Amino acid sequence: MIQNKDYQLRLMNVNDVKKVMEVEKASFSVPWNEDAFYNELNKNRFAQYMVLEIDNQIIGYCGMWLIIDEAHITNIAILPSYRGLRLGEGLMRYVMKYAVEKGATSMTLEVRLSNETAQSLYRKLGFQNGGIRKNYYRDNQEDALVMWVKLDE
Repeated sequence: MIQNKDYQLRLMNVNDVKKVMEVEKASFSVPWNEDAFYNELNKNRFAQYMVLEIDNQIIGYCGMWLIIDEAHITNIAILPSYRGLRLGEGLMRYVMKYAVEKGATSMTLEVRLSNETAQSLYRKLGFQNGGIRKNYYRDNQEDALVMWVKLDE
């Protein structure tokens, strides 16, 4: 767990799913359902999920799969009313550090081609473009930009 004066970061547990769903529904046009999160937490041995809390309220989360020495971000979201406060950056930095502690040497993610705000954050964190996944997003068949970063120890 990481705490600073503004927020707390910790591993997600099954008791967090309902609150994480509020963030999920507010953030994505095609949100995951509760069962997806329960399966990630209970059945996927590669999955690691973190939550970001302010005043004991979950306002963001990030999920990743850790497979051998590679971390793959599955999703990351911050409640819309908390965006622009650098909380997503804090969450990503924590997840990246956690991945290194667990043995990851690289990290990858997909981001909408139209999401320039997120791409800017990822570039700030050292991610570079790696390719395009055509028609990746189900809601509108938008392409995804694949981004990679080599993680420092």
